[in-house]
Amino acid sequence: MIDPLLLNLEQHDVLTDEERDILRRIVVREKRFSAGEDLVVEGSRPGQSSLLVEGFAARYKLTAEGMRQITALHVAGDFVDLHAFLLKTMDHGVVALSPCRVGLSDHADLKIVTERYPHLTRMLWLDTLIHGSIHRAWIVAMGRRSKASHLAHILCELYVRLGVVRRTDSWSFHLPLSQSEMADVLGLSLVHMNRVIQTLRRESLISWNNQTITILDWARLKEVAEFDPTYLSLSAEPR
Repeated sequence: MIDPLLLNLEQHDVLTDEERDILRRIVVREKRFSAGEDLVVEGSRPGQSSLLVEGFAARYKLTAEGMRQITALHVAGDFVDLHAFLLKTMDHGVVALSPCRVGLSDHADLKIVTERYPHLTRMLWLDTLIHGSIHRAWIVAMGRRSKASHLAHILCELYVRLGVVRRTDSWSFHLPLSQSEMADVLGLSLVHMNRVIQTLRRESLISWNNQTITILDWARLKEVAEFDPTYLSLSAEPR
């Protein structure tokens, strides 16, 4: 069940056999969610953290008028609410964007990890730090890039992140998000979202058919996106 997590963490540093066994012991319960169902509810105080094993999920906030802004996309191998272990009360929700399999790890077990296994603790800490880096990259893209560049950046990022956990097929990957959901990511109307997608298609940068995105020109897509993967910390080195 934790194979995506191991692929994710070992992109950054080597785990020992003992550390792999510890992760297998603390992620023991599995739960399934349907698309549109909350994995974590805003205002709740979860006693466990959720590891996304399969599927796509998103962090989101709602305005007083009921408008939704998606603030992060999560893929297999992500602990979607590891920060809840210390923050306690969730200030946002996490929703399944597709059918999801989730592994649950009790906070009591995570506490033992932090007390007894310093290297593994640093690796889990790094995971939350990278999510913070992704968040900063999204803020820059939303505030300072064109919408075509913003979408291109998200697609580049997803391609790289999905590649780490072996969820790509050559230059293609599955993205089960509707245009309406992508509009909630970019903060656009549905009509504007469609125009942005068509821009990347007209430039022969991507094809997007039946929830499959194929990158047709990686070099040009990266250029349009101004994509530099440094913020994903993909080098494997001692942590």
